[in-house]
Amino acid sequence: MKIRDVQLINGIVFLCFDVLLFLAMGAHEILYFYLMRFSILIFFYTLTACNTGESLKFAYTDIQFVDTPCTHGGEPNLFCSADNEVYLSWIKYENDSTDIFQYSSLENQSWSAPKEIARGNDWFVNWADFPSLQSFADNGNNLAAHWLQKSAKGTYDYDVRISQSGDGGETWRPSFVIHQDGIEAEHGFVSMLPIEHKIFTTWLDGRYTKHEEGQGDSHRHQGSMTLRCASFDKSGQISDEHELDDRVCDCCQTSVAKTDRGLIVAYRDRSQKEIRDISVVSQIDGDWSEPQTVYNDNWKIAGCPVNGPVVRAIDNVVCVVWHTASNAQPQVKLAFSYDSGLNFDLPIIIDDNDPIGRVDLAMITKEKAIVSWLGQSKEKAIIYYRTVNADKAKGEVQVLTETDASRTSGFPQMIKNDHGQLIFAWTAVQGDSTLIRSAIVSE
Repeated sequence: MKIRDVQLINGIVFLCFDVLLFLAMGAHEILYFYLMRFSILIFFYTLTACNTGESLKFAYTDIQFVDTPCTHGGEPNLFCSADNEVYLSWIKYENDSTDIFQYSSLENQSWSAPKEIARGNDWFVNWADFPSLQSFADNGNNLAAHWLQKSAKGTYDYDVRISQSGDGGETWRPSFVIHQDGIEAEHGFVSMLPIEHKIFTTWLDGRYTKHEEGQGDSHRHQGSMTLRCASFDKSGQISDEHELDDRVCDCCQTSVAKTDRGLIVAYRDRSQKEIRDISVVSQIDGDWSEPQTVYNDNWKIAGCPVNGPVVRAIDNVVCVVWHTASNAQPQVKLAFSYDSGLNFDLPIIIDDNDPIGRVDLAMITKEKAIVSWLGQSKEKAIIYYRTVNADKAKGEVQVLTETDASRTSGFPQMIKNDHGQLIFAWTAVQGDSTLIRSAIVSE
């Protein structure tokens, strides 16, 4: 029920009581009653506003569109370094056979001239599985980037390759493969996060999908995609490789955040009955937990929806946002946790007006987050965003821009810098070509 509806009903009820009491009471009694009534009314209205889940506050509405150096390419990604420098990376489509991985930094509200990380003619370039760029936590000049490169002739035979730079991106060292299985299979949907003197990496791993029944590794679910992780240091030394979940959805994005107890990874799980809800695994005092479902949407779907979750955290407060279409009802949902992801509150519905999904998330404070997603309006796709509070109060839905609903438009990206600004990047479709656009949004 809307706030205005509740208030209208309240007004009618109080008016009826007023008439009856006025006829039955004297002047002094009426004055005393109205003083009491006014206090109760203020309390009731405040309580109503706090619990209806609706609010008109928290609107980020100052939008500045900023041209990017990418005039022919796609797969944008954003990250903000420990020293508050914002980077945009993308794939430039050089020609029919060559792709170039480039990046730029945001300087004085504009993007710098692009720098090249790597190029190749045997890459796996996919609308939903985009490369990324990160910096080490202790030094912004030490950068690491990942992309996907074919390992065999099979369509989905490709590796996660990582290259590093120690001079702020001027030069890049030869790449290495983060997974150590050596199997020509699918490896992708990578999330990276700096931790101390290493970079944590998690990915979807298809090493068991190439094993025929009864052969290869004695895995509990032969043929299933798995979720794995590892870390690497500035020398490229790989350590701490683990299998986090032995059966997951095949091609939904992963996400990772750091809490006060350790890391937390969010992903789309997959049960034997093809329930594909969102799960998390948490690192607690150095050990990884068993997979835990954030909320039982019970979305049963035979194929991968290609719509992964995003997780963010500040200390012990964790937020997860995701898309679901359980019971043929598409929704974007968000859930808060106040114990580093061990337990989650019931989800808050961000959009239930047939959203496409492709979500992103930024935490402003422990009590306030901002969600972006791809929605629909008539025949157009819209990049929406809105604020949401831990007490379920939601800001108005804001429109960033129109975009294309097809896979070509990819996944819009959003990140927050330390100045409280939101930086967006997305793939714009122009005829048979695509380019990257961006915007800076402030309160």
